[in-house]
Amino acid sequence: MKNAAKSPSTFHSISELHRALGLPKPFHPLISLVNYGAISVAPEDLPTALILNFYKISYKLNLQGKIKYGQNYYDFDEGGLSFISPNQIIAASEDEKDYSGYTLLFHADFIRNHALGKNIRNFGFFSYSTNEALHLSESEKTIIIGIFENITKEFSVSIDSFSQDLIASQIELLLKYSDRFYNRQFITRKIGNNNLLSNLEQLLSDYFADEKPLTSGLPTVQYLSDALQVSPRYLSDMLRSLTGQNAQQHIHSKVIEKAKDYLSTGNLSVSEIAYQLGFEHPQSFSKIFKRKTSLTPIEFKQSFN
Repeated sequence: MKNAAKSPSTFHSISELHRALGLPKPFHPLISLVNYGAISVAPEDLPTALILNFYKISYKLNLQGKIKYGQNYYDFDEGGLSFISPNQIIAASEDEKDYSGYTLLFHADFIRNHALGKNIRNFGFFSYSTNEALHLSESEKTIIIGIFENITKEFSVSIDSFSQDLIASQIELLLKYSDRFYNRQFITRKIGNNNLLSNLEQLLSDYFADEKPLTSGLPTVQYLSDALQVSPRYLSDMLRSLTGQNAQQHIHSKVIEKAKDYLSTGNLSVSEIAYQLGFEHPQSFSKIFKRKTSLTPIEFKQSFN
């Protein structure tokens, strides 16, 4: 496999990926814990982009150089965790030339009968971009390494009726700690995130000032995240940590703010204001306005007469 491959390489099974990496067969067909040091294929012979039909949690150590995280750089040098859900495209970074660590691979079928099978969709960081990885402090690294070691110990003994449940529980523990550590990361990156919030506010203000709603409709989370160069889920989680609102709620709040300006200072009808803000149907505007303010647009407008 040459790096110059134009289309992503798709791997339907963990065994197939093991063969591509020059690794022995996995102990279990639905789960594997790979040590990067054991990969025997030269980096230049690995695909630059791939699609996996299973989950991938990577913990990378000793990353060389400064790796960008959105608009900023890593907070810690001790290592980073990234989370990939099935059928996402994974693109290799030119900055990641020399690293060690682990990759945990597991198929959805492995956790299907465990509570995690239903709850894994609640861990939003599986929808983050790879440049929005979780970067660990020294104490956090110790916890994560300990969980990986526990999973390794389970692989080193004979597989029995308890193995699957114990390993699934360790994966769930890993995800719960990661959730906690991401919350810490939002706090420690507060200055950078406040800048992101300022850029978001400016982006929304420009959107309405340029009357884009008339041609493009309401601003979407995808539009904002693309403009800010972050993933939609990361943007929502970051906003929730700062403002208590996700991205969609933040958009609605901005829309209501603009609507109040129109209702209190102009002579536009409710229908005209709705179209001015990007709503296809005035009823949708009225419904959101009532939910946010406990008043209908007409009641709010009448309060200024």
